[in-house]
Amino acid sequence: MKSHSGKIYALIAAIVIWFALCLQFNLSLMLKNGNVIFTLALFLSYFTVLTNILCGICLTSIVLFHGKSLGKFFSKSSTITAITIYILVVGLIYNVALRGLVQLKGWHIVADELLHVINPLLFLGLWVFFVEKSALKYQQTFNWLIYPLCYVVMTIIRGSVINEYPYPFINVVELGYPKALLNTFIIMIVFWLLSMLFVFIAKRLNHKN
Repeated sequence: MKSHSGKIYALIAAIVIWFALCLQFNLSLMLKNGNVIFTLALFLSYFTVLTNILCGICLTSIVLFHGKSLGKFFSKSSTITAITIYILVVGLIYNVALRGLVQLKGWHIVADELLHVINPLLFLGLWVFFVEKSALKYQQTFNWLIYPLCYVVMTIIRGSVINEYPYPFINVVELGYPKALLNTFIIMIVFWLLSMLFVFIAKRLNHKN
C-alpha cells in the first residue's frame, strides 16, 4: 500500500479498531470484578476478538512499519485479502446467527457494533479502495484457511479441558462432537467460498483495467 490516502485510511481504521478492543476489554473486566487474568483468558478465546486484534496489527504495521519486513508482510494483497475475509466472516456469522442471543445495553452496544459491523466494513473499505489485487490467485485460498482451522483446533482442545466454548455452534458439551464438527466444516466452506469470491472479483477488476 503506497498511496498516502491509503495510509491515512489505515490510521483512522486502526484507531477505531483499537478503541473498540479496549472498550470491550474494559467492559468485560468490569463484569468479572476486575480479574485481569481471567478476563484476558476469556477475551482472547473469541474469534471476534482475535480477528479484530489481527486487523489492528495489520493496520498499525502498514502505518508505522511500512518500510520494514512486518509492514511489507501486512501490506501484501494476499495478507490483507485473507484478513478481510476473516473479519467479514466475523460480521456475517454474528449478524446471521448470533445477534440478539444476549441483550446488551449502553456501551456494550457500542462495542458490539464496532467489533461486528463497523470494523468489518472499515477493513472491507481498505481492500476495495486501496489494495492492489492483480496478484491474487485461487490457489492462495487454501492457505487462508490455516488461521480459522488453527482457531478451531485450539478451541476444541481448550474446551475439552475446561468444558466451556466461546460460541454455541461449536459447543461440544451441548451439541456433541459430530454436530459441532459439522458446524465447523460448514463455516470452513463459508471461508473458502468467500475467499474464492474475492479472488474472482479481483480478477474481473483486473481484466476490466
